[in-house]
Amino acid sequence: MTLHAPPSNPAPLDPFDLVIFGGTGDLALRKLLPALLHRHVDGQIAEGTRLYGVARDARSDDEYRDRVREALKKDADADPRVAASLEPFLAKLHYRQLDLGSDTGWPEFAAEVGNDPGRVRVFYLAVGPDLFALVGDRLQAHGLSGAGTRVVVEKPIGRDGASADAINNALGRVFEEHQVFRIDHYLGKETVQNLTALRFGNALFEPLWKAEHIDHVQITVAETVGVEGRAAYYDKSGALRDMVQNHLLQLLCLVAMEPPASLAADAIRDEKLKVLRALRPITNGNAVNMTVRGQYRAGAVEGRAVPGYPDELGEPSRTETFVAIKAEVQNWRWAGVPFYLRTGKRLPERMSEIVVTFRQVPHSIFGELTDGEHGRTLAPNKLVIRLQPDEGVKLWLMNKVPGPGGLRMREVAMDLSYAETFGGRQPDAYERLIMDVVRGNPMLFMRRDEVHAAWQWIDPIRNAWESNGDAPKPYTAGGWGPTAAVALIERDGRTWHEDAD
Repeated sequence: MTLHAPPSNPAPLDPFDLVIFGGTGDLALRKLLPALLHRHVDGQIAEGTRLYGVARDARSDDEYRDRVREALKKDADADPRVAASLEPFLAKLHYRQLDLGSDTGWPEFAAEVGNDPGRVRVFYLAVGPDLFALVGDRLQAHGLSGAGTRVVVEKPIGRDGASADAINNALGRVFEEHQVFRIDHYLGKETVQNLTALRFGNALFEPLWKAEHIDHVQITVAETVGVEGRAAYYDKSGALRDMVQNHLLQLLCLVAMEPPASLAADAIRDEKLKVLRALRPITNGNAVNMTVRGQYRAGAVEGRAVPGYPDELGEPSRTETFVAIKAEVQNWRWAGVPFYLRTGKRLPERMSEIVVTFRQVPHSIFGELTDGEHGRTLAPNKLVIRLQPDEGVKLWLMNKVPGPGGLRMREVAMDLSYAETFGGRQPDAYERLIMDVVRGNPMLFMRRDEVHAAWQWIDPIRNAWESNGDAPKPYTAGGWGPTAAVALIERDGRTWHEDAD
């Protein structure tokens, strides 16, 4: 039986101002403005709200709206409600030319936006992290950093712990901590938030959420795409900085954290911080056994030939496009339970999921009566939380195979599909996160000490790789990474989860 939840009717927010620095860039056109459009369609963006795109080149409001209209065409063509709301949405949108390196235009812009402490002003820094401090200084110099101001900064926050501290120090000189929203869009995904509901809203799971009952946890974020137009940026970053330091560590924290006292933002972030501080250090002494890094070569993905990373970059490189890590949380709840993290580009499918594998039953009474791919043994129960695509939750259980042929057991899944259960369109993560910024709710955003703790764990891994001098292991595009990543988990008697159902 499939249950369909009634559609939600989000309450409109008070009129606010939202300014996107980098308003003509890929993030603004592909993610932020479509997210705002859909919130407008659902009635959350009230009359009187002003939206601004800011960039260095000169253009009129109408020219900017034309460019945004083209970027939103796909959304409008797919939904008549969106199409009907497009022009009213664009009417709220304005363009302003500002150069972060000079004061030209800033006094006029500051006068237009105003500094009313009763009106929320969101400044979204969709620019490189090297410009965060410069934007903050300009906002402060022109009276736009007061009580009603909130500033959103995209990852990566720095390239290492020292640069992250420098960025946070620069922002901290201008803004109070509660004004700074460090965004990780994975935390806005519906299934990520549902992890908290599953754990703490159901008596079924939390009593079993510990080393006595859980064998191991896998977290995989796989991409089919290569670096494409981001090669220059990506080669200075790599998969460890680009994905593990933020996305995967945040998912690990949500799986491993202790029950918070409440849903208050700092109660949850306090518990995530404890997990980061409890991670077993990976250094020169154990990195070779705890980590694998790889780099894709030419192959085939989704039925088409694709070049290797050095070919896309145009030169040889030692930057990793794949990382697998065996992490351990050293506390009473998780002692002895490995967390296997895996992420990479040019993998066979686009997929993000968390797999919690429970321990085997202490004694099987079924003997030779099991059936299927697991041969004659009972398969362990698994909770699979799929973040993308096809958001949902599966609970894999052993079940009797119907029929008169004796008692035979097979692993089957209880499947909760978000699309089937709740119906309709699922909001994009940016929609939820931007609205939370306007509300002033920081629960789904990284606190400064979280960023610092994450880099404290990541930096020694990077240093170990650099000191041992080994190049990333090659893997063929369209495969699941280097063979060493398989060995990383299989030498523990486990295997990477593949959902063939």
